[in-house]
Amino acid sequence: MSGLPRRLATANGRAASLVLGRRLPGVQPRRLVIDTSYSAHFMDFKGSSIASSMKKLVVTELSPRFREAVSARTAPVPTPGDAELLVRNRFVGINASDINYSAGRYDPSVKPPFDVGFEGIGEVVGLGLSASSRFTVGDAVAYFSSGAFAEYTVVPAKESVPVPSAKPEFLALLVSGATAYIALKRLGDLAKGETVLVTAAAGGTGQFAVQFAKRAGCHVIGTCSSDEKAGFLKSIGCDRPINYAKEDLAETLRKEYPKGVDVVYESVGGSVLELAVNRLANKGRLIVIGFISGYQSASGIPPFRGDTLPVKLLQKSASVRGFFLPHFLGDYREALSSMMQMFAKGELVCKVDCGEMEQEGRFVGLESVFRAVDYMYVGKNLGKVVVEVTPAAVSNSKL
Repeated sequence: MSGLPRRLATANGRAASLVLGRRLPGVQPRRLVIDTSYSAHFMDFKGSSIASSMKKLVVTELSPRFREAVSARTAPVPTPGDAELLVRNRFVGINASDINYSAGRYDPSVKPPFDVGFEGIGEVVGLGLSASSRFTVGDAVAYFSSGAFAEYTVVPAKESVPVPSAKPEFLALLVSGATAYIALKRLGDLAKGETVLVTAAAGGTGQFAVQFAKRAGCHVIGTCSSDEKAGFLKSIGCDRPINYAKEDLAETLRKEYPKGVDVVYESVGGSVLELAVNRLANKGRLIVIGFISGYQSASGIPPFRGDTLPVKLLQKSASVRGFFLPHFLGDYREALSSMMQMFAKGELVCKVDCGEMEQEGRFVGLESVFRAVDYMYVGKNLGKVVVEVTPAAVSNSKL
């Protein structure tokens, strides 16, 4: 029969289908040309020296203790599909919720082994045909997608964000910045002149909450654990940094803000959440974006005495509102675009912490993710914790 499909493997391992017809009377045979030269463009093996294998971190046992749950493994470098990018990671971001993921708390149906890590930034070293309409080899991209703790990650092109360069500051915007931007915009209902309390204000997301609240014309209070962090908070516009290692937080808020606070951006949980509820003003809004104080426990939830919560909220016409970024992805593009414009204009500080002051040195190499998670959980970080996965000299090679 004529018109039988023949499957011909192209150079990048994907299949192309050609129909080879039978010669008909009076029709000159046509020369079939299969051009595979494009494969050098879609998979930059020569220019980027893509190895055949890579290191990645994999959850092998469900546990909130990251070092017990996660192991480093060697795996083949994946090949991107038609609408995907292969990204060589320059930097990956560390999030408090990494251990919630390693404990299986987000999706109990997923069983080990599975990849871990939420965000990365790097250069495109391979891509599928459809993805080439928007990207090319050598482009710098950032992404918010699972499996980031690896030397290479395959990411859907539609979930990748073009960035001017693979700077770690852009990485800080993906989850930490977006959480603060969208939560305060959608749930904070900020009004000029209101008082906003940001807990863990010198951390990855707290630094952005401080700045966005100031841009809205609010008076901002920020909690932190050292004078160095208090100094940083002042530098980004925080009106009243409170170093709780030296000052009693509850007493300070009671004395200096007797009418309470209008909005709380809360990420600590436990006793800090209780205190925040007690200090809400009339019509106050408390936004819960996390409760890091409990993540390392077996339940993942810190103790909270909430039996009188309904009464307290009713008496003040106040509210407690939860925020989980995946539920607000419709706002994500606008938030990221707005923040990148602010950063480009010098209107937004994106503080990153690569562990420069650590005795063991900066967080360099995928194995440093373990140290970086520990570093964040003992409260040492100032800004967003990031790990440099691939040295710039290797990552920046081009065709």
